[in-house]
Amino acid sequence: MIDLYVYYKVREIDADALAPRVRALQQALAGHHAAAAQLKRRPEARDGLQTWMEVYPAVADDFAAVLDAAAQEAGVDAFIAGPRRAEVFTDLAPAASLDTAPCA
Repeated sequence: MIDLYVYYKVREIDADALAPRVRALQQALAGHHAAAAQLKRRPEARDGLQTWMEVYPAVADDFAAVLDAAAQEAGVDAFIAGPRRAEVFTDLAPAASLDTAPCA
């Protein structure tokens, strides 16, 4: 399993049109892929652009490709400025227990 973070720039004038598309996309993915999605944005805009982030925790390793196809089908790219960038994170392995560490 991975955590997928997708961020992109949105023109302020397109934000109201894009939000329902992204939410519908996320709802559909939640139903078919058990993806508990989040939609976030930076609180400030710069040069008429907002930065948005979609967060998909604990999804399958191939989920990025599924998301890309769904975003294209939903027409998301028509409302963003520039590319959608994806970052994948994984959990760190737990640290060794202190109980099993040798004493000095």
